[in-house]
Amino acid sequence: MRSSCILALTLLLVSIAGRSTSAHRRDEYLQAARVAIDPDRVDMVLDLTPGIAVAENVLADIDLDGNKTISPREAGAYSARVLSGVALDVDGTPLRLELIDSAFPAIEAVLKGEGTTRIHAAARLPALAAGPHHLHFRNMNRADVGVYLANAMVPASDRVAVTGQQRDFDQRDLVVDYVLRADPTIRTSRWLSSGMIAVLLWIAALRRRR
Repeated sequence: MRSSCILALTLLLVSIAGRSTSAHRRDEYLQAARVAIDPDRVDMVLDLTPGIAVAENVLADIDLDGNKTISPREAGAYSARVLSGVALDVDGTPLRLELIDSAFPAIEAVLKGEGTTRIHAAARLPALAAGPHHLHFRNMNRADVGVYLANAMVPASDRVAVTGQQRDFDQRDLVVDYVLRADPTIRTSRWLSSGMIAVLLWIAALRRRR
């Protein structure tokens, strides 16, 4: 039941992002971010869709040699530049985003205002205590023509519960409030350790009595 709810909510968010992407204005560079929080990791997917009026301007930043083809090297370089404009921190501690993969559309589709670049990156979280935490996401990429969307996805882990999302007016900044529950395996291990200590103390007491 929980898996079905997670899938339904995820599809809803993707659908909303997709409708927003298709309806954005010709002179805007739509940047829709989705953030997923796990106990030890944050995943970010960023969809970038330039309108027709800014498509050539955006392509000039990607297709650096102007040969109307996006090479793997150009794709990697552009992805790195985009990520350099994205800031992520948890409870004030900066996180380092690393590129996982990227997908670039055909240049013809971009020029028609239909091509979307997708960049997937992730960051490792430090060891966090159980309890409330705050993840801050900020997108500063191409503020001259950019418009922004930002959403937190439904967590896949039962240990993470999103309790709130706060955005600024233009959605460049997103703060996700969430609660991290303790790892049940750690709780079990501690319980077993305490039990073993109690047993050993009991055996030692019996030996002293004898």
